[in-house]
Amino acid sequence: MSMNLHWGPVGLCGVDEAGRGPLAGPVVAAAVMLDPARRIDGLRDSKKLSAAARERLAGVIRRDALAWCVAAASVEEIDALNILNATLLAMRRAVEGLTRAPDDVWVDGNRCPAWPWRSQTVVKGDDKVAAIAAASILAKTERDRFMRRLDEIYPVYGFARHMGYGTAVHLDALKAHGACPQHRRSFAPVKLVITQTALF
Repeated sequence: MSMNLHWGPVGLCGVDEAGRGPLAGPVVAAAVMLDPARRIDGLRDSKKLSAAARERLAGVIRRDALAWCVAAASVEEIDALNILNATLLAMRRAVEGLTRAPDDVWVDGNRCPAWPWRSQTVVKGDDKVAAIAAASILAKTERDRFMRRLDEIYPVYGFARHMGYGTAVHLDALKAHGACPQHRRSFAPVKLVITQTALF
């Protein structure tokens, strides 16, 4: 329940990402500054919410937050920079895109980007801090929306079902059809398929 989450000081920005682990698609980050006068009930780690609950809450967050921004790092940037650095880049873009400057930035996990804001990391922050939970919801819903659009372009992979994660269905499709332009070529399962395809 969001009642148990820490709301932090006014001017706090929460940051979280979605999509570090998948084999395809961008990594997406969100930055959210909540309004303490408009508390949003039901906030929690996006992974613990149903898709319908995430979508409903995402709409409330966009409406009631003081400021929010969603940003991404592309597949090309992931392959060039590695997934950690691409994630940090997406986070920086999200905070830079806010319409008001935060006083403090709290980031889910244990790594902060190099940026000018006073910041700290919060391990499992999406289950502890309201603004980070809100950011996790925006990042997850936006990335899922992208993957559903990708599913329409490349239906053979089943992106709308697994959102790019390395499920058995996805790996089988990857072996059968090879990689599409949105697959992360630096990730081992994709690299293996490309290497094997090149041998035949």
